[in-house]
Amino acid sequence: MAMALDLYDIPASRLDSFVAQWLQPRREWKEEVLEAVWTVEQFLREENFHGEHGLDQVQVLKVVKVGSFGNGTVIRGATDVELVVFLSCFHSFQEEAKYHQAILRLMWEKMWHCQDLLALGLEDLRVTQEVPSALVFTIQTRGSTEPITVSIMPAYRALGPSVPSSQPPPSVYVNLIKAYRYPGNFSPSFSELQRNFVKHRPTKLKSLLRLVKHWYQQYVKAKCPRASLPPLYALELLTVYAWEMGTQEEENFRLDEGLTTVMQLLQEYEFICIYWTKYYTLQNPIIEDFVRKQLKRERPIILDPADPTHNVAKGYRWDIVAQRACQCLKQDCCYDNRENPVPSWNVKRARDIQVTVEQWGYPDLILWVNPYAPIKKVKEKIQRSRAYSGLQRLSFQEPDGERQLLRSHCSLAYYGVFSNTRICVLETIPPEIQVFVKNPDGGSHPYVIHPNSFVLGLKQQIEDKLGLLRKQQQLEFQGQVLEDWLDLGRYGIQDSDTLILSEKKEGEASLPAS
Repeated sequence: MAMALDLYDIPASRLDSFVAQWLQPRREWKEEVLEAVWTVEQFLREENFHGEHGLDQVQVLKVVKVGSFGNGTVIRGATDVELVVFLSCFHSFQEEAKYHQAILRLMWEKMWHCQDLLALGLEDLRVTQEVPSALVFTIQTRGSTEPITVSIMPAYRALGPSVPSSQPPPSVYVNLIKAYRYPGNFSPSFSELQRNFVKHRPTKLKSLLRLVKHWYQQYVKAKCPRASLPPLYALELLTVYAWEMGTQEEENFRLDEGLTTVMQLLQEYEFICIYWTKYYTLQNPIIEDFVRKQLKRERPIILDPADPTHNVAKGYRWDIVAQRACQCLKQDCCYDNRENPVPSWNVKRARDIQVTVEQWGYPDLILWVNPYAPIKKVKEKIQRSRAYSGLQRLSFQEPDGERQLLRSHCSLAYYGVFSNTRICVLETIPPEIQVFVKNPDGGSHPYVIHPNSFVLGLKQQIEDKLGLLRKQQQLEFQGQVLEDWLDLGRYGIQDSDTLILSEKKEGEASLPAS
């Protein structure tokens, strides 16, 4: 096979022909590889595994090709094929974790005695120690000089016999979160969703994916073979995101602009926070709470669209990838025929989120805000909607957290907010202050009050908002119960302090002031 041209020597205007001529796999070669892999699949489907640890009879329910061969983005000459095997012995994620290694040992023993596989030149049969661990071996086809590496991963069939065309039941992801051990440990259970996430995309996007993967293999992985580099899957997801946001999912676009956009995003890896809700919903409180915590972690964040427990970008040398991306942007493939840099798409480092603005006495205001936009910009949007003469005070509270004041020079990203949220707005006129009152249910509300006002005045506001009568309220600050006819300044209460509200029991009286 002829050596491929150097991508860096290809003008941007010829990238389409470069992909078609050098990266698109030949049908004959692809069919030959898949024919050899089919023998492996047949062995898995027809073989019954049984052995120790209660594994009397294990049947293969389904074998699925995943990775580049599964989603239709394989590059010519690629020799890695990934298979996921769904087994009858796994009835839960916990059982998969318990029997995973035992199943791999049984497969290893069976394969060494399979004549059909030995005839293919089965070699280097081993169990990897990665997460998730897999059975890996090589086979040799008649027409290929390079052996084919096959990885087999046993998995629990969490999605059931048929893959849903929309979202699986939320209980699937609730069970995944409850069984969560290591990131990606149970990702093979969702491999069909991962495959379909890319497989049904436009042909032109698959050309861009091939181009990005070719660049990554030739100019990053080949140059730094010992570095802990991100998996190809992370680059695939980043590319899909760039296309979605940069073209609004148009089927026709320019490859050179797509390549330039991906390279620029890679240079900003420390700010990337990407996730999808195609297969799970944040309406479920367990899923919402888990995903929100995931999004608060150190960036880059690229959550697997089919497995929210797995940040596929975590723990790798993105700095090396960013350096190589910077070099790519200086090459001919990123310059037009007039030697001008190819323009990139307008792609934000995180999606815009819906912010619901609450204000006592007003209907909710819905805004679309980018997490990296300054809070000052949010205040300007609110100002345009509602005329204020005083100072805007914005605050928010996450589940099980304290209410926080949002500072103008910060952003929602600074507070770890990357998904739809609700914020409260109050208008204060100096010397008024804002105080937060935490309710018995754990929620809290902000209130505006003069620092010299009586505690009873604050209780009246609470009664108006919550309906809890003043005489039934007990307010505490720093462990001290507040008396109705003393002013807030007496207790040292200052702007943005939090008071604790509880409901008095029948016949209970307030403690006297000390």
